Amino acid sequence: MSTYPLLYLSRADIEHINLDMATIIELLEAAFREKGAGKVEMPPKPGIHTMPDAFIHAMPAWIPSLRSAGIKWVSGYPENFKRGLPYITGLLVLNDVETGIPYAVMDCSWITAMRTGAASAVSAKYLARPESKTAGILACGVQGRTNLEALKVLFPIERAYAYDILPEVQARYVTEMSAKLGIEVIGVKDPKEAVVDSDLVVTSGPILKHPLPTIQKGWVKPGTYASAVDFDSYWTGAAMAEMDRISTDDHAQFQYYKSVGYFQTTPKPYADLGELAAGLKPGRKSAEERTMAINLGLAMDDMAVAPEIYRRAKEMGIGVWLEL
Repeated sequence: MSTYPLLYLSRADIEHINLDMATIIELLEAAFREKGAGKVEMPPKPGIHTMPDAFIHAMPAWIPSLRSAGIKWVSGYPENFKRGLPYITGLLVLNDVETGIPYAVMDCSWITAMRTGAASAVSAKYLARPESKTAGILACGVQGRTNLEALKVLFPIERAYAYDILPEVQARYVTEMSAKLGIEVIGVKDPKEAVVDSDLVVTSGPILKHPLPTIQKGWVKPGTYASAVDFDSYWTGAAMAEMDRISTDDHAQFQYYKSVGYFQTTPKPYADLGELAAGLKPGRKSAEERTMAINLGLAMDDMAVAPEIYRRAKEMGIGVWLEL
């Protein structure tokens, strides 16, 4: 009987490889250009839901130019922090594009965290002012970290305002992110303080179908770019109505989520990120525009990054080889 080699990479393995954020941003932008050209196959992600506001999703994608095909099986459970468990967990499988045979299985947590931050940065490249220097981070968890790290790659950020409902999480974020990025990070006691003076705003709390939004009309100053990583959970309808341009990463999936109860007060996006990256739709047109990206998180984001993780793992001799 024939056997086929399969490389297993744990989260520790992937963290050891430590693919840099600038490379991840480049990989995602290349993938979104392909999407804009209609060259990516990515069906809407099906899922199951064992608890309110929790999900387990299957996310397949095929990116021909990167010769990347695979699927992510990922869960998000907002109450996991009470158990000392991560919000996001799962596995990613890569398949050989000629035979369909799986050749790698890897933890998806690190990749999900980093590619989500990178997607915000790619959106910001087209929708934010290039001179943006201040950032507001609302929710100081994993996404609060990777989004700020990614934005710092593309923008001359000097100061960030950080807010979290858990003071100890906020305090740890202030200490660690100021040291990591070499910028001033200021903890604030009220979410409004993290928004009103910021050129770039990121909200990354739990994704909720029936949220109690925080950000109000009038908080976002002209010229600001916002990334709503948590769908619209942090944003009132009135605040989003002030936006001059709202983009998403995929129109079809945005409409699907709207059909099942999300985004009930969210204006329709004018463009998706593939259209922006491919030059099919304009980005920011003036310094005064308020802009927002609502990226839902796509399978192609993961498939853009995972093959490079695999390639570097083989070069470094990292992981465990199994037989399929």
